[in-house]
Amino acid sequence: MTQTPGATDGRTPGASTTWLSTTAWRRLMREQPLIPLLLLLVALIILLQIAQPGIINQTWATSTIRFSIALAMLAASQTLTMLTAGIDLSVGAVASMTCFIAATQAGTEGPVVAIILGLAAAAVAGLITGIGVGVFRVHPLIMTLAMGLVILGVMTIYQIQMVSSGSRVSEVVSWMTSVTSIGPIPNALIWFVPLAALIIWGLGHTGFGRMLYAVGDNETAARLAGVRVWQVLITLYVVSALIAGLAGIVYSGITVVASITLVDKFVLPSVAAAVIGGTSIFGGRGGYAGSIVGAVILTVLTSLLTVLQMPEAARQILFGAIILAVAAAYTRITAES
Repeated sequence: MTQTPGATDGRTPGASTTWLSTTAWRRLMREQPLIPLLLLLVALIILLQIAQPGIINQTWATSTIRFSIALAMLAASQTLTMLTAGIDLSVGAVASMTCFIAATQAGTEGPVVAIILGLAAAAVAGLITGIGVGVFRVHPLIMTLAMGLVILGVMTIYQIQMVSSGSRVSEVVSWMTSVTSIGPIPNALIWFVPLAALIIWGLGHTGFGRMLYAVGDNETAARLAGVRVWQVLITLYVVSALIAGLAGIVYSGITVVASITLVDKFVLPSVAAAVIGGTSIFGGRGGYAGSIVGAVILTVLTSLLTVLQMPEAARQILFGAIILAVAAAYTRITAES
């Protein structure tokens, strides 16, 4: 049977783009960003197994889940603030402050009250940051950076005052975060899943979540539509600080250590996790599900770099390069759409 010249067996002329083409991958990243992220995660796990055969086991999986949860919680703070075209560089200081207060107060006040005191301090820090950003219109980058330095100074004085009592991570915190009660699943995952589900649901199905997107997409239009932007920003930074405080408690429970700089090194990775997950640094686009996968990717990548004996300085360079590359890619894809 002869075929008419130019026919394409039922296909539209010019539609010969395969799933391997650049156009197809851009469309996939734009419409289903979780799929490329999951493929990247699988690739990293395979590379890790090749680099050190036998490393992928139950112990490794449990440890990866623990550290991924702590990073994913910090990434939640970054995701929420980045949706409004902001950023929270104080999450490391807030997290460290919370876990240190909880550790120093646990001996006299008990673990539950100590945790509440730590989270109360985090909420106050978030409130001050929110007032600075929402009311006095200080740029989030400057405000959160300054707040981190203020917290470090205050905690240095507090540490000197508490040197006689010392700090000790309570057994309750260790049990909540590090102990595995159900097979290889750490207890931290049991209560992190409802928290993550609440954040994801809140962003998509509550007025506050929609206002975050609206403020990030066009703050002026949101204000003209009747949104009290300053109230949204104050609430946002209080919530961000509370989540960061919980992340600090989780990390102290994992490491059984509490210090005033314990979580500082995770500020850059938390930004990287949110950016990798598809949250735009320009606001108005993104979600928390991608940030969770981004946190797992960075945790697995850290394991790979450790196996390869990569120094800490090289890791920071790599995380910075990842932020630049992924942000540039998502920006270009969004512009094309």
